[in-house]
Amino acid sequence: MTGHVKRFPILETKRLILRKITTDDARSILSYLSDKEVMKYFGLEPFQTLEDALGEIAWYESILHEQTGIRWGITLKGQDEVIGSCGFHQWVPKHHRAEIGFELSKLYWGQGIASEAIRAVIQYGFEHLELQRIQALIEPPNIPSQRLVEKQGFISEGLLRSYEYTCGKFDDLYMYSLLKRDFDKIHRSL
Repeated sequence: MTGHVKRFPILETKRLILRKITTDDARSILSYLSDKEVMKYFGLEPFQTLEDALGEIAWYESILHEQTGIRWGITLKGQDEVIGSCGFHQWVPKHHRAEIGFELSKLYWGQGIASEAIRAVIQYGFEHLELQRIQALIEPPNIPSQRLVEKQGFISEGLLRSYEYTCGKFDDLYMYSLLKRDFDKIHRSL
């Protein structure tokens, strides 16, 4: 099977270890997913209980089991606490595409951590999941996430009007994409 995940991969960057999230991480996840600013463009209300966090972890497990996605916990080297997550969902191996998603505890914003994690996940997707296209759906007011994906080489393909109904409202979303050939070209020039 194309890009099948057999054993959960651990990704390492200069400052980070990206690893599988377990139920032991529920308190860490609750601490940042209960923050209104972190959840502003997440499509869910801020988490309030440990059960909310356990539900999120169960979703990570389900997409991995169903082979429709994979989500890594972001940890700093030498510290095992999950400070955010990054990964793929809406993975369609037949069409070699997936959607990327990410969030990070506000305590770590502006330090290049999300960028470092996303780069590692993108590289894994192209090299091991045999993706040809990675897309990101981002709300128009979420300028920091738009800048983050643009820095990785993503291109805006247009606005999807009233694309999602979340938190009692319809949201427009920008569709961004990064193709493997563009990623390869960017990295050859570095």
